[in-house]
Amino acid sequence: MQKNDKFYTFLLSRSSKNRIYIRHIEVSKAILHFGSVGVFLVVGLSVLGIGVSGMLRNTVLAKSIDSVPVSTKLSVELQPFNDIDYARPASSTAVAVNSGGPALGGDANPEDAAMDNQIRQIKTSSDPAFLPTMWAHIGKINNEFGFRRNPFGGRTYEFHPGMDIDGERGEQVLAPGNGTVIKAGVTGGYGNMIEIQHVGGLTSRYGHLSKIEVSVGDTITRGEEIGQIGSTGRSTGPHLHFELRLNDRPINPRHFLPQEPVDLTKTAK
Repeated sequence: MQKNDKFYTFLLSRSSKNRIYIRHIEVSKAILHFGSVGVFLVVGLSVLGIGVSGMLRNTVLAKSIDSVPVSTKLSVELQPFNDIDYARPASSTAVAVNSGGPALGGDANPEDAAMDNQIRQIKTSSDPAFLPTMWAHIGKINNEFGFRRNPFGGRTYEFHPGMDIDGERGEQVLAPGNGTVIKAGVTGGYGNMIEIQHVGGLTSRYGHLSKIEVSVGDTITRGEEIGQIGSTGRSTGPHLHFELRLNDRPINPRHFLPQEPVDLTKTAK
């Protein structure tokens, strides 16, 4: 490259077989300087635009995630569900008080029209004594059935297949209906867990217990003490994880439970 006061001169060479071609090009300094400034401006504005749009996008996402309707949260990150032990998620944010339990993965909310029909049939055709229509423990409801924020912190959501009922370690857990014990022991995220078979494929589960007072095969009567409140398994504090299942698919316990009393200090009846 050669230069004078007004132009930059470029010599471009190209070889082809036995010949060498040289091309002489002159470029105005003003044009070149203007073009360089333009390139830097374009690159700078592009980077700035990406940064600003990224910050705006993240801010909007953070502010809007809480307003997403429950029916659309299936795409939000879910925790896997199985019966192996759960690792407690590490987080720098505060955990929820007296919450926990397993988190349902897959297609999340398992209830559908066919399930609703089965529930109605069980209610109308089964012996009422075998229906779980009594509160196993009376306490503040810390988590309902359905989507919730991860109780161990963070901004992820998970599907909670039961209800978290607040309580103190050692308080009674009562059977809400007649049935037969089909599980009693440590079960993954439930910690110490009891499962009772009621009627028509309907079962109930009781998680995080500090004490199990029944054994597999025991016949249970409504109101009988089956265990005590604890915080075993995937839990942030003492409470009862109460879960109903129909044909091994979780359903909302409120399909069968009465409205909880206003005075949550009363003994379950």
